[in-house]
Amino acid sequence: MNDKVEIILYGAHWCPDCRRSKQFLGENQIPYKWINIELDEAAEQFVIEKNDGIRSIPTIVFPDGTFLVEPSNAELAEKLGLRTKAERSHYRLIIIGAGPAGLTAAVYTAREGIDTLVIERAAIGGQAAATQWLDNVPGYAEGISGSDYADQMRLQAKRFDVEILQASNVVEISRSNNYPCVVSADGKEYSAQAVLLATGSRYKRLEIPGESDFIGAGIHFCATCDGPFYKGKHVGVIGGGNSAAEESVFLLNFVDRITMLVRGDELKASKILVDKVSSLKKIDVQFNNEAIEFFGAGGKLTSIRTKNNKTGTEGEIEPAAVFIFIGQIPNSDVLGDIGIHTNQWGFVTTGHDLVHIDNALPSFDGREPAALETSIPGIFAAGDVRAGSTKQVASAAGEGATAALLIREYLKTV
Repeated sequence: MNDKVEIILYGAHWCPDCRRSKQFLGENQIPYKWINIELDEAAEQFVIEKNDGIRSIPTIVFPDGTFLVEPSNAELAEKLGLRTKAERSHYRLIIIGAGPAGLTAAVYTAREGIDTLVIERAAIGGQAAATQWLDNVPGYAEGISGSDYADQMRLQAKRFDVEILQASNVVEISRSNNYPCVVSADGKEYSAQAVLLATGSRYKRLEIPGESDFIGAGIHFCATCDGPFYKGKHVGVIGGGNSAAEESVFLLNFVDRITMLVRGDELKASKILVDKVSSLKKIDVQFNNEAIEFFGAGGKLTSIRTKNNKTGTEGEIEPAAVFIFIGQIPNSDVLGDIGIHTNQWGFVTTGHDLVHIDNALPSFDGREPAALETSIPGIFAAGDVRAGSTKQVASAAGEGATAALLIREYLKTV
């Protein structure tokens, strides 16, 4: 926790509005201090006094002494000075998502004189911003923290006058008078000549106690990004599919040994991966075992409580870190029924892959979609939300640059 934190959130673990406020502050990379009033009598009394005798939570106290009680996300955004409304209603390009793909594209298009609006529901930088350390991004010889990298992207976009909305969730994409339109959760509608989907994906989480507290501080979702920080250490891996098996083998390039927790009684991976994992003595696979709670001290993960789902026996392991590989979910909910094609997992299909799908290209008048163009002309996709992307920061930025150049050429035709 940041020593200079002055925002204090009073609440309780059972309170859904408290969880929502914590998630909002976390997603927007805003440090705060959490106080559970059910474990702190003085804090509970403070909340009651602040609310004229009523035990209302969450109560959020700000550095200037003011406070909000049960605020909506919009009220929090306004209080924190996050810009949520655009200057105009129409732009040549709207980019949904301010991660590496979206902001790289925005820098390219803004430099070309293409007026660009970026809409981001959470923190600038996407998943990269929540990564403890980025060691494999070109141009940073000593590496860079995820938050610093995100800030550098923000400053670069600002330098080229990119307009960025934060805490603004796009809930719908539609078409009006042949223009793509996006609608935000507050009812604002913006139209454009082209749209770039750079909404990314999110890692599936276990949703167990302690998980949210130690993400980036012992709980990780990317072996490539964070594995090198645990050289010679014991780590845990949670998952039993191809990703968990592949990443466990990869992690042995750095770590000393791995405890692999698998919910089922076998690995759901390809035979070659199953054989590989089984042959490695440094990987201890514990079948029918799952994590049920994370514990930590000093802001870092220290142990995991486990449970055998056949016998009910509980145990504990004390790895230096745990890597969770139970899948990713594309942030493609926004697509609705506009007709953008996605694969079976919800990732957006683009380019030549669409040619092989029946009825995927009714609006292209005989032309083939550009490499990163979706099944709707003028709507492009880049980064983790796109089917076939590699889910790496450097490649997401590269796709953003490529998308920008393709969009530049598309705009010459409309």
